[in-house]
Amino acid sequence: MKATIVLLPGDGIGPEVMAEGRRVLEAVADRFGHHFEFSEHLIGGCAIDATGSALPDATLAACRASDAVLLGAVGGPKWDDPTAPVRPEQGLLGLRKGLGLYANLRPARPHPALVEASPLRPERLQGVDLLVVRELTGGLYFGQPKGREQRNGYVHAVDTLEYTDLEIRRVVQLAFRLAANRRKKVTSVDKANVLESSRLWRQTATTLAAEHADVQLEHMLVDTAAMRLIANPAGFDVLVTENLFGDILTDEAAVLVGSMGLLPSASLGDTRPGLYEPVHGSAPDIAGKGIANPIGTILSVALLLRYSLKLEREASALEAAVDAAIASGARTADLGGQLTTRKMTDEVIKRMEK
Repeated sequence: MKATIVLLPGDGIGPEVMAEGRRVLEAVADRFGHHFEFSEHLIGGCAIDATGSALPDATLAACRASDAVLLGAVGGPKWDDPTAPVRPEQGLLGLRKGLGLYANLRPARPHPALVEASPLRPERLQGVDLLVVRELTGGLYFGQPKGREQRNGYVHAVDTLEYTDLEIRRVVQLAFRLAANRRKKVTSVDKANVLESSRLWRQTATTLAAEHADVQLEHMLVDTAAMRLIANPAGFDVLVTENLFGDILTDEAAVLVGSMGLLPSASLGDTRPGLYEPVHGSAPDIAGKGIANPIGTILSVALLLRYSLKLEREASALEAAVDAAIASGARTADLGGQLTTRKMTDEVIKRMEK
């Protein structure tokens, strides 16, 4: 297979984990007889420094012309001024919008060898294998009007929470399709007791459930879902929710696996390319030290192979190699080990080649 993959290293530890993601893709190509062409482009803080824009036109154009996009991380203290007119995060939001990526998939499956890395008791983690499907291009992050104004001697700030039934329908449909190939249960998370947008969300999900009789649908308020993610995470299969709630709940789910460095994500639309990135941020405190955990990026590569390139065998082989490396005791500093970013990747590649 031939494929064009855009690499967006970004800021902080982004370039470090991106280098490992590329190495893994090259190893997959060698192992399975594929040809991947790579091009690297700017996004985030480094793009602001170079061009004044967090998402240069050339970057967006290259992404649109590619088969898949792999992202490192964006942001850092250098660009952390909340009053700045251009911020690194705008690059990521603009990329999602520009590529029509309306659904973010974040799996969380604790590894048996890492149960002690989680603050939860081991018995709470038994059987946990969940997938959060987060709506990505609507809600508070994109609604208008948005801004601040001086009024009656006070500063007023406004963000608009807005959804259409189309935006809700397409992401909930995806959640049902994914659940049909898992344990056939969808938990739709909302705040329907307070928010009109959530009442539309619940109504739309209920209507769609009639088209998926083989999948169980349950509704859950977001505060209850946040509690149950800790108290009974094994009770979830696929969770689907709006943008803000999904952003918060997926970071909470990182507690289950023991480290943000382990979690991948996929952002998908109706057509290629998809966008793949680790859940962790730019981690400026460890940038340049060569100790960042590359597993989140490596597992994001597996999602890239599965969803954008339709290479299920290769994706499964890579995930199995990650499991085998962790089971053997391979650990970076965030998991109490001493392996460098590169050495951890070596452990994965070695097992994939076997």
